[in-house]
Amino acid sequence: MYSHPISEPRDTYWNSTQFLAWLYNDSPVKDTVVVNDRWGSELLCKHGDFYTCLDRYNPGYLIEHKWENAFTIDKRSWAYRPTANIDDYMTIEELLKEVVTTISTGGNALVNVGPNLHGKIAPIFQERLRQMGSWLQVNGEGIYATIPWKYQNDTINSDVWYTSSKDGKLVYAFLLIWPKDSTEIILGAPLSSSRTVVTLLGSNGDPLPWRVAGGNRGTVIDVSKIKLHALQSAWTWAFKLENISA
Repeated sequence: MYSHPISEPRDTYWNSTQFLAWLYNDSPVKDTVVVNDRWGSELLCKHGDFYTCLDRYNPGYLIEHKWENAFTIDKRSWAYRPTANIDDYMTIEELLKEVVTTISTGGNALVNVGPNLHGKIAPIFQERLRQMGSWLQVNGEGIYATIPWKYQNDTINSDVWYTSSKDGKLVYAFLLIWPKDSTEIILGAPLSSSRTVVTLLGSNGDPLPWRVAGGNRGTVIDVSKIKLHALQSAWTWAFKLENISA
């Protein structure tokens, strides 16, 4: 259940404690319901099954409590704005960065679009949602049913964020920006072994050449033979790493 008073009065004004007591103890959904932290102005990031804190909350690092990043594709409003300019909307690159960094650090991503007065979704929102959907078709295995890895952001490349399969056998390295002047992707966190296999989601599936970084710390992936125009995904690329450690 998503409650939404933030700057409004304290929980006593809303009788939040009485409602929550009923919800958890006597309601028909008492055994399955989860609630956020917006039940009074003083409760943000303090109480709730999952924290939302403020809109666009993204700590950028792993926290112990469950949390959610609630954000809008329109950077300035949750509702539809007929006067919005193109620069007011998140680009697909910005949208995917928000999703990837949220999932990497253990959060849930809530993406909002505001319908117009006729209940229609504006074309710019449709485009972003379709782009995100096509991206997830290619890279979803690194998002769905994953957990944070021991490293969230790479130790060398700040444009790389990680997730892990629940059994720990696979690590996904999400590259936000493809290098323009290099044919190598340098990862500081993963330690490779003779059994390590690296593939790029959305490519032909062939293993990519790699080598151990200098000082035996990290992995360098050779992407010289990758043709960006031939990939199934045009933004935020996911490398799947098997048999690695950190």
